[in-house]
Amino acid sequence: MIAEQATNYVYKADLLRNYIQLIVHEALRMQPEDFSIHYRNASTRITNQFLDLLERQFPIESITSPLMLKTAQDYANQLAVHVNYLNRAVKEETGKSTTTHIADRVTTEATVLLQHTDWSVAEIAYALGFEYPNYFSNFFKKMTGNIPKAYRSRQF
Repeated sequence: MIAEQATNYVYKADLLRNYIQLIVHEALRMQPEDFSIHYRNASTRITNQFLDLLERQFPIESITSPLMLKTAQDYANQLAVHVNYLNRAVKEETGKSTTTHIADRVTTEATVLLQHTDWSVAEIAYALGFEYPNYFSNFFKKMTGNIPKAYRSRQF
């Protein structure tokens, strides 16, 4: 462009403008694509955000960092929506309540931890956000029909 500016070409201004346009278009090609997700309605958006937030808490990799979001209210606070709105949106989109999604995911993680770690049941209970191990045992039995120790012994 500098060399072109130094010439006596009559249409050098047009040529330089075209060079600049080419540079702009090449730069636009290098921009990342628009990966914004367009939802059909607010319920779909909030449900996807809830499910994404739920999944981001897992896997539990350490006993020292327990599950932070345990209830529908915790998720609603994190998403800056009222808990009733979150519950209604999730139920409308998935057919299952927010609490059911949370319980199912915690149960799945509990079974993985029981199968693949040597953590005690109390350590797993704490890592999953239960205040007392017997609360976890009652929850696990309600969800799977087995107590954690029996489930672990049956897996080996």
